[in-house]
Amino acid sequence: MNRDSHSEGEIRKFLDLKNIAVVGMSNTEGKAANYVPSYLIDQGYNVIPVNPNSPQVMGRKSYESASKVSERFEILNIFRPSHDVPAVVKDALQKDGIKVIWMQEGIYSEEAERMALEKGIEVVYNRCMMVEHARLVRHSG
Repeated sequence: MNRDSHSEGEIRKFLDLKNIAVVGMSNTEGKAANYVPSYLIDQGYNVIPVNPNSPQVMGRKSYESASKVSERFEILNIFRPSHDVPAVVKDALQKDGIKVIWMQEGIYSEEAERMALEKGIEVVYNRCMMVEHARLVRHSG
C-alpha cells in the first residue's frame, strides 16, 4: 500500500496540532488503537475517544461518532478498517475546524480522501501517528 506524499516538514506541522479525535480508540491493551492514543496523551496531546461501543475509553468520555464530539479538534485519527472510512469521514465533515484526516498504518480509502480534499482538509494515510511523532518530533529535540 502506498502512503501519502506529504513531506517531513508538512507532517511535522500536522503534529503541532494538539486536539485529536481518535475513531476506534480502544480500552484493549496491546491494540494499536490503545497504545498509540496512550502515547499521544503522554506527549501532551488532547485525545478525544470516538467509540460507539464504550461510554469511556482510558477514563475519558467517549463519543458515538466524530460529529457528536462537543470539543473542537483539528485532527481526526482513524483506527477502522478501510471499508469503514468513507462513512467515518462523511460523518466527521459535519464538524468545523478539522485540518487533517489521518488514516493509521494499513488504512486507506480513495473515496474518503477525495471527500476530505474537496473540503480543503489535508489527508495522511498509511502512516502511524506515534511512529511519525517519535521520528520527527521527539527525536529532533
